[in-house]
Amino acid sequence: MEFHGRSADLDLLAREFGIVADATGPTRGRAVIMTGRRRVGKSRLAQEFCDRSGAPYVVFQATRGRNPAAEWDDFTAALAQSALPGAELVSGLRAGDWNQALRSLALAVPDGTPSIAVIDEVPWLVEQDQEFEGALQTVWDRHLSAKPVLLLLVGSDMSTMEALQSYGRPFFGRAAKMTVQPLNVADVRSMTGLDAADAVDASLITGGFPEIVQSWRRGASRTDFLRESVANPLSPLLAAGELTLLGEFPEASRSRAVLEAIGSGERTFGAIAAQAGGTGALPSGTLSPLLNTLQSKRVVAVDLPLSVKPDSKNKRYRVADPYLRFWLAFLQRSIPLIERGRGDLALERIERSWTTWRGRAIEPFIRESLLRLAPRAWPGTEAVGGWWNRQNNPEVDLVGADREPVAAHVHFAGSVKWLETQAFGRREYEALVRDAAAVPGTTEDTPLVAVSRCGVEDGLPLAASWGPEDLVRAWQPS
Repeated sequence: MEFHGRSADLDLLAREFGIVADATGPTRGRAVIMTGRRRVGKSRLAQEFCDRSGAPYVVFQATRGRNPAAEWDDFTAALAQSALPGAELVSGLRAGDWNQALRSLALAVPDGTPSIAVIDEVPWLVEQDQEFEGALQTVWDRHLSAKPVLLLLVGSDMSTMEALQSYGRPFFGRAAKMTVQPLNVADVRSMTGLDAADAVDASLITGGFPEIVQSWRRGASRTDFLRESVANPLSPLLAAGELTLLGEFPEASRSRAVLEAIGSGERTFGAIAAQAGGTGALPSGTLSPLLNTLQSKRVVAVDLPLSVKPDSKNKRYRVADPYLRFWLAFLQRSIPLIERGRGDLALERIERSWTTWRGRAIEPFIRESLLRLAPRAWPGTEAVGGWWNRQNNPEVDLVGADREPVAAHVHFAGSVKWLETQAFGRREYEALVRDAAAVPGTTEDTPLVAVSRCGVEDGLPLAASWGPEDLVRAWQPS
């Protein structure tokens, strides 16, 4: 399958490998912790980099829940079957623990030729063998760091991967970190052949997950793609959501229930507690740690009103991944229909609520895009969020500021209108003027901005406005 996008990630890995090849780092070897959401394409990226590098390499992928002894055997077998110059030296070796297995890696990698070693699904190794981290630190310090090898440690459990680098853990301070993000909207546009506005829709639906984007027939409209996907119970659009959730949360877990409540559209603590509790609301002491876990795994994001006034109690929760947000909102409960051959009913459900769902789902994407665009007009803009009061009346879509969660200066306030045929007009502008005045830190002189799918009416005294082409351009390489 053809590899698309990821130019920035490949360049970053190439720079790390260049440090190894040129011996310009503090140690001869380099270690990189590569993390990112499940199914985002980390393994494929690592393999593509290895193939393009022209260097000898080995790739080992752990198996969840496996007996550690079996993993040691598979690890040494992978070394023996690799193209590493010292592969034959470890052929037939049997490791009795991870210390011996990783020392076999040090034996297989060459002393004078740069090489690459990839250990995939590291969290599963940490989970099944408490000695793995200590062995990794010992062998790295004594053997691997002195050799010209780039060691890639890959894993999807972001909280575990971040813990590997935390103070007090054996491997602390020994690795650089890179986070593999989903394909951005510019990559999605390139792969689907859509115009900017439709590419934004495609990005919201697919979340930039490579396997889903690749299933989007080039040039197909949103409706055609959805119709084709819901007609096939095995389509990537349907399958990836369940696989992603099962990889992190058992079906009957309370974390899953909380995530599904947020995915159904509940945003406040109280509403989530009521929805996830079933017959009775979840107690605060139960819900708070569950939300903290979901946030640590980067599955759920929490937003706070952005202004010069602290407001830590007025939180709004959302599913962080756009695709999973779409899947939970529309596809999860439609799977039984689709399996019975009634994908047409599933498509009708999506179409009925599409405009409303997209109007909310697009806001985080627009804020991220403006964070890339706004500093050109307002240098020092390091945060773009929204503002609301407890009643969500008023609610301001866009607030640009110098920092978050509490700003020292508000740089601009703005509104989003993302409809198929209606431009941002005088009525929307007057509502923005009225609502922006409620944001702590704004004044009569605070610049007002707009983001619109269909443009902005002439003559409105806006400081700036952006459309689909601008948002896509924000994600293109500079």
